[in-house]
Amino acid sequence: MSGQHHRERADDDAPTEPDAGGPDHAGDASEFAGEDIVVGYPTTDEPVVDGESVRVPPGEVTALVGPNGSGKSTLLKALADQLDREGGTVRIDGADVDGLDQKTLARKLGLLSQENVAPDSITVEKLVEHGRYPHRGFFESLTDADRAAIDRAIELAGVDHLRDRQVGSLSGGQKQLVWVAVVLAQETDVLLLDEPTTFLDLRHQLQVMDIVETLRDESDITVLLVLHDLEQAARYADHVVALDGGEVYARGPPEDVVTEELLADVFGVEADVESTETGPRVTPLSALPEQGTDQD
Repeated sequence: MSGQHHRERADDDAPTEPDAGGPDHAGDASEFAGEDIVVGYPTTDEPVVDGESVRVPPGEVTALVGPNGSGKSTLLKALADQLDREGGTVRIDGADVDGLDQKTLARKLGLLSQENVAPDSITVEKLVEHGRYPHRGFFESLTDADRAAIDRAIELAGVDHLRDRQVGSLSGGQKQLVWVAVVLAQETDVLLLDEPTTFLDLRHQLQVMDIVETLRDESDITVLLVLHDLEQAARYADHVVALDGGEVYARGPPEDVVTEELLADVFGVEADVESTETGPRVTPLSALPEQGTDQD
């Protein structure tokens, strides 16, 4: 379907995501959906997200976008089972994730969060090994399959030259690529990335997004990621879901969602949006008067 504006509700439209418009990797890819999600924090009187639904097309890349405080990271954490939901259901291939044990869920669903901590003295290769934990017993040695998965993840993340380096000696951008390798080594069916390019320099942003593009083009992994950069979302995502104040404002292909109307209504920015071969190009012109504030 095309993007819907003027604050659409996720449970008011069917289907909630388009079936066409992106590469066809749906054959063996997993379906991932959150239905009627209600989630908040102990410090908030009302839910941050109240009854919203997101269905992620199999084998494709979906971006959650919105201003600070729009609820996009909160929604992602709820979908990743990292926040207790007050209501709603998260399903992978129709199975309720609440009925899966921790290791089974970790074989199906991978999360790259914003809060990643590792000892400075651990080497890159040893850290990436930890991504294999869902596939191993606690005291089991690495198998040939484990080592092959680790090598693939390190190669895809572009950190082979850092394999023997200690994590504490790496730059912020290098560390982020290593954490991408960790979650890739997990070899999950669904991959969730929470603002994977935030605070990175342009080169490392592009490296991370190139990995996402490769996953989309060469694998059956279903990807959902939170992005601040609308042009990155427009370029790399097959589908965009825009949140405003914890509600789905619009969803659909990038060219239908990333519009001058969205920039004004959701981001409070007057902008020109131009259609290009790589997706909508946004040129901010001025800030619009503030209408109010939302809190995440």
